Amino acid sequence: MRSYIAFTKKEFHEIWSTYKFFILITVFLLLGMMNPITAKITPQLLDSFMPEGMVIAIAEPTALDSWMQFFSNVPQIGLIVLVIVFSGVMTSEFSRGTLINLLTKGLSRSTVILSKFTMSSAVWTLCYILCFAVTYFYTAYFWSSESINNIGFSVFCLWLFGILLLAIIMLGGVLFKNSYGGLLLTSGLVVVLMLVNIVPNLQNYNPISLASNNMALLTGDVPISDFTGAIVICGVGIIAFITSAIILFKKKQM
Repeated sequence: MRSYIAFTKKEFHEIWSTYKFFILITVFLLLGMMNPITAKITPQLLDSFMPEGMVIAIAEPTALDSWMQFFSNVPQIGLIVLVIVFSGVMTSEFSRGTLINLLTKGLSRSTVILSKFTMSSAVWTLCYILCFAVTYFYTAYFWSSESINNIGFSVFCLWLFGILLLAIIMLGGVLFKNSYGGLLLTSGLVVVLMLVNIVPNLQNYNPISLASNNMALLTGDVPISDFTGAIVICGVGIIAFITSAIILFKKKQM
């Protein structure tokens, strides 16, 4: 347990000293501010760019539009930045050879995987909470009287999908010697999930729905129970990817 805590502290120090933490915090802070502001000013921008004499009825923005921006920008921008930043979390150790001395001194290989996964999950959670809090504050400021359905559960679903991506990155970092391999594995599996989502009968069990069907939850078009299968599959996938990473890492020659 001591080695796990010590190595996890080392991981936090490293991400802090390499400015990756500040990059993620900045990106998610900007996304949190951009979501409600974009929803607020979009009708005005569209109106200003319309040719003179042309009139198009544009509905007044609502809180739902702000959350639509949130559940669009975080998966399309935030998660991509997250994957890129952590794509080298394992491969950097291999290239620098920093793990050899630690492993020969008795550091467990499973501790390495679990510590790195803990650090990356904690950073993702912090950045995600920050983005949500900023969006929530500005949304409540602009549209104080409007309530949204299932906002907490919908936010949880997207967070869980982010954890799944981090678990895939850990496995990719063990399988490949460079960060590009991890990126390809993560993007490839996401593409597979998107293709599987074409089959209607599999959509309720597909983890990709946790990051793509959030607005249906907010509008009440689908019940929470429809996401139970996807959450279970996502949880099993996280455990499977981390377990596989540990098993393969134990067999990997340094």
